[in-house]
Amino acid sequence: MSRRITPHLPPWLAHALSAQRGPVPWSAVTRGALSAGPLLLLAVQTGLTSLGVVAAIAAMLAGINDRPGSRRVSVRRIGVPALGGALGLVAGTYTGQEAGAVVLTVVLTVVGLVAGGMSAVGPVASAVGTQLLVGSAVGAGMPLPEPGWERALAYLAGAGWLLVLRLVLPTPGSLTGDFRFDGERAAVARVYEAVAELLDAVGGPDAIPRRAALTAALDHAQDALAGPRLRRYASSSAERRLHAQYAAALPLAEAATALAWAEEAIAERASQGPRRLASAVRGNTHTGPLPAPSRSAPALRALDDALLHAAEVFDQGRGGDDLHTRPRSAGDRLRAVLGSAGREYGLRVALCFGASSAVAQALHQSQWYGQHEHWYWLPATAVFLVKPDLGPLASRVLNRAAGTVLGALLFAGLAAVLPQPEGLIALVALSGALIPVATRHFAAQTAVATVLVLALVMVGGEPQASAGRIGETLLACAIVLIVGHLPMPGQRGGGVRARLTAASDAAYAYLTHVLDEADAPRIGTSGTPSDHRATRWTLRREAYRTLAEARSAGSLAAHELPALARHTEGADEVADLLERLVDTTTACAVHLDDTGRIGPRHKERLAAALTDLSRRGERVGLRPPPRTPLAG
Repeated sequence: MSRRITPHLPPWLAHALSAQRGPVPWSAVTRGALSAGPLLLLAVQTGLTSLGVVAAIAAMLAGINDRPGSRRVSVRRIGVPALGGALGLVAGTYTGQEAGAVVLTVVLTVVGLVAGGMSAVGPVASAVGTQLLVGSAVGAGMPLPEPGWERALAYLAGAGWLLVLRLVLPTPGSLTGDFRFDGERAAVARVYEAVAELLDAVGGPDAIPRRAALTAALDHAQDALAGPRLRRYASSSAERRLHAQYAAALPLAEAATALAWAEEAIAERASQGPRRLASAVRGNTHTGPLPAPSRSAPALRALDDALLHAAEVFDQGRGGDDLHTRPRSAGDRLRAVLGSAGREYGLRVALCFGASSAVAQALHQSQWYGQHEHWYWLPATAVFLVKPDLGPLASRVLNRAAGTVLGALLFAGLAAVLPQPEGLIALVALSGALIPVATRHFAAQTAVATVLVLALVMVGGEPQASAGRIGETLLACAIVLIVGHLPMPGQRGGGVRARLTAASDAAYAYLTHVLDEADAPRIGTSGTPSDHRATRWTLRREAYRTLAEARSAGSLAAHELPALARHTEGADEVADLLERLVDTTTACAVHLDDTGRIGPRHKERLAAALTDLSRRGERVGLRPPPRTPLAG
């Protein structure tokens, strides 16, 4: 019998061909169809076509940020980047009108430096930086008759319209309850489902990925509940209930993690309780009787106690608003911007944005380049190619090139047969509807965005420009590839090292707190057990969240071309050790609650993890673990 051989693809190519999976977000598709297209139609009918084009661009970028989650999170995820885009539009417009090519290039380079450094803070800050750069390029290069402040208002109107749709329109299945909190309710329910899935996997090979999935669910729920209040007083009861249900999941997650650490199979009924809790969250109902697990081990006793506490919370609606999180301060954000990751990020964005702006203006002024008016396409394209958080460099370049060629050829064929402007406006609406689905793969997203942008150009009264779009995208790919491989001051891989450093600091803080809890009776530590547990859960959430961010950054770096990937070799190994340390610390905490001490097996595995981290962390520049009696 012949054996089928599967070809082994290099990591950078495998990433370029991979795509996210999941159900079609029909509510986001509906919002996309109702955003850019209708705005453009209204602008054409009222004689404000150029402002309608700007509003449609803003709606398109807002649609890219319209991801699954709660309504409160969408205010920050969509609204804050739109403010950055409007600011960039104003700055680019007035600089482009008053300054020459050299001064304009310098200004855009400085904007790239600032926006790149901001992008190291987090996803929302990265989206702000992206729209700031795109707005600057469009403002400086797009020939529009309106002044900068009118362009900015049109831009805010376009993004604001999609945000209004996000806040007002109910999502499927949400009309059975308070639709304002459907995203929050689904996120909290997913936490309980992830706990149940982890319990089912205890003792098997899927325990580690299921624990990672539980961390992702907790992170998502934490974000869903952490946004601004929609109606602070009227909705306080419903919000407190959701906060309490989220908080009740934390001891369940802790016990489930300890059981997975022990690697001993448990009865199937242990997962039934969390599943019933998940159903109660989704339906906003009472839990009913919950099956109790065996109480034969400390972690099982902790699981049973957590289930009883959760049942009381669900039935009586007790609990406060504490998410057991440490909010990120302005100092933390500034350190991220000025740290190694922010400096490297900012320098590369500045070089790519500035170089592409200079090349584009030089080509625009040359005789052989013709009357092409879209020089801003080149720096705007470079923005999406140079952002490391959008994927590995090789993957971004390949997908951007392929998506642009596909989208431009598709548009060229459609533009030849569609009536103008009605058919093009319908194409804009269709593209807006496809964006939420296309965001699962960068090439697909690029193809849809290319069709939308080219349609906007023609609606604005300019000729079909598919060939120019392809040429400038390929040129931007070349610029970004060159700059991406240039040596920079300091050590390469600063983003990965910064994430690993944050994860190690959080892990050591969590471990230190648990060890202090173990010594509390001897050293006279003040505070009640509930106070210590609340602090512990906050530190535990921070440890797992920063570890997940480090893993994500390391995974992206590992899928770069070999010349870049070698600078972060060993990062995944250190992340594995940190995960082992945090899991063991969690098991120690559960055992400590039950017995008042840390068991010999726990001490042995803690000491081993600390020793390995001390030896292998030096490869990626981590500070050594704190000296403890367990470190040997």
